[in-house]
Amino acid sequence: MPGGGRQDSSGRLWGVGVGPGDPELVTLKTARLIRDADVVAYHQGVGKRSNARRIVDGLVPADVVEEVLQYPVTTGTAEHPGGYAGAMADFYEECAQRLREHLAAGRDVVVLAEGDPMFYGSFMYLHDRLSEEFETEVVAGVPAFAAATALAATPLVRQTDVLTVLPGTLPEAELARRLADTDGAIIMKLGRTFPAVRSALEQAGRLDTALYVERASMPEQRWLPVADVDPTSVPYFSLVVVPGDGHGARYDAAPSARAGSSSPVPGEESVGDLTHQGEVVVVGLGPGPDAWLTPEASDELAQVGHVVGYAPYVARVPQRVGLQRHASGNTVELDRATHALELARSGERVAVVSGGDAGVFGMATAVLEAQEAQPHLHDVTVRVVPGVSAVQAVAARAGAPIGGDFAVMSLSDRLKPWSVVERRLRAVADADLVLAVYNPRSRSRTTQVADMRRILLEHRDPSTVVVVGRDVGRAEESLQVTTLADLDPESIDMKCLLVVGSSHTRVSPTGAVWTSRSVDA
Repeated sequence: MPGGGRQDSSGRLWGVGVGPGDPELVTLKTARLIRDADVVAYHQGVGKRSNARRIVDGLVPADVVEEVLQYPVTTGTAEHPGGYAGAMADFYEECAQRLREHLAAGRDVVVLAEGDPMFYGSFMYLHDRLSEEFETEVVAGVPAFAAATALAATPLVRQTDVLTVLPGTLPEAELARRLADTDGAIIMKLGRTFPAVRSALEQAGRLDTALYVERASMPEQRWLPVADVDPTSVPYFSLVVVPGDGHGARYDAAPSARAGSSSPVPGEESVGDLTHQGEVVVVGLGPGPDAWLTPEASDELAQVGHVVGYAPYVARVPQRVGLQRHASGNTVELDRATHALELARSGERVAVVSGGDAGVFGMATAVLEAQEAQPHLHDVTVRVVPGVSAVQAVAARAGAPIGGDFAVMSLSDRLKPWSVVERRLRAVADADLVLAVYNPRSRSRTTQVADMRRILLEHRDPSTVVVVGRDVGRAEESLQVTTLADLDPESIDMKCLLVVGSSHTRVSPTGAVWTSRSVDA
C-alpha cells in the first residue's frame, strides 16, 4: 500500500513467501520478483544459513545485492537492557534502516520469508516500519502446515470444523485449554517446547490423533504419531497437526465420541436400551480470581467428564486428561442447560459453570427451568454448588454496605418487562432497603441506569451513598464511592455492579462504606 511519505523515485518493498522448503512450491510470481529484484534480503540465525535463501538458490541472480539480516539472539534471553524483546525491537529497527536506504535510492527490495510472509514471519516487523513510507506489496506463500497435512494425507478440517493455529510457546495450561476448545489445530514453534506440547495434547484428550510432521516438503521430511516422537530429536522445522473430526464445534447435541477422550470419573454406562443416569452439578466459579473459587467447587470440577457454559467461564476451568469442554454464547442458557442434562442422562458427570454464584442470576435456574420443561429429563440428578457472588465481592471491597437488610435486582429487561423492573425499584426504595444492581447497562440497554436513578431519587435523599464496583477481583478492578445525586449513568457498563445504600448506609472516616444493622421502628 502506498505510504503518505512515498516519493515517486523510491523503490518498492516486496514481502514474498517462498513456501515450506520444496523449491517447486515457490509461486510463479515470487520467482519472477526474485529474478527481477535489485536487492534480496533474508533473515538467518547466528552460524546458520537462511532456509528461505536455500529454497530459492536457483532463482537469485548472481549480480543481485544480498542483505543478510542476522538475528542477534535466537532464544528468549538477552543481555539487552530491554531483554529479549528489547534486543529484537532494536534488531528490526536496524534491519528496516538498512532496507530504507536501498528503497530511498530507488532500488526494489524483495524480502524472502519461509512459508507465508504474514504467518509468524519476520517480514511483518519490516512491514510495520516501512509500509507507510514506501510502496509495499505482499505475495502469499504456501504455509508449512499446508505442506504438513499434504505429507500426512490427513484432512485438517471439514464442514463446520473450527481451525486454531497455536504457538507451542504458550503456557502448557493455556495450550491444553485451547486444544480442548477447538476442532482442528496446528501447533507451531516446537523444538524445546515439545514436552510441554505433548503434555498439553494429553490433557486435552487429543494425543491419540495428533500427528508430528518434520521438515515438510524437504528431502528429509517425515511424519509419525506424536505419541511415538522422541522429545530430544525435535527440530525447529516441525509442527503438530491435530485433525478435526468433521462434527463442527464442540457444542454437539450428544456426547462427543472423539477418539482418546473419556470421562475420568464417568457415570454408569448404558446397557442395551436402558439408560443409567449421570448427574449435573451447577458450579459457581466466583467473580474472577482463582482465590475466590471454593475448595468444594474445585473438587467438583476435578471429577466431572464434561464442563458446559458461557465461553469465558468455561475458559476458567483448567484442562486435564479426559475433560471435554462445551462452550457457547451468552444468550443460549436454556440450550446449554438442556445439553448438559442430556449428557447426564446418557451417563456422564457434567459441570455447568457460572461466574459468581450460580444461583444468583446464574445457570442454576436455567438448568432447573430446562429440566422442568422436559419430562424425559425429570429423573436427572441436579446439584448446585455455591460460589462467591459478585455482590459479596464488591461489598467486601467497599466495607459492609450489605450488613443490614438488602435486595438484589437485575436491570436487564431481556427476561422481564421494564414495567416490572420499575415496580420493584419503587418497592425497594419505599422499603428503604440497600439495593445491589446486576446487569446495569449493555450496548443495547443504555437508559436503564438513568431511569433507575430517577425512580430512586423520588424516594431517597440525593446524598444516598452509592458504590460502583468494576471488574472487582481482576487486574482492572476499580471501586468508586459516590452519591445518588452524583452518579453518572454514562460511566456505567456491564462490567459494573452497583450498591445503592439505604438511609442507614454511611461512609466511615476511613472511607469504608457500611450499613447499620439497627433500625428504629
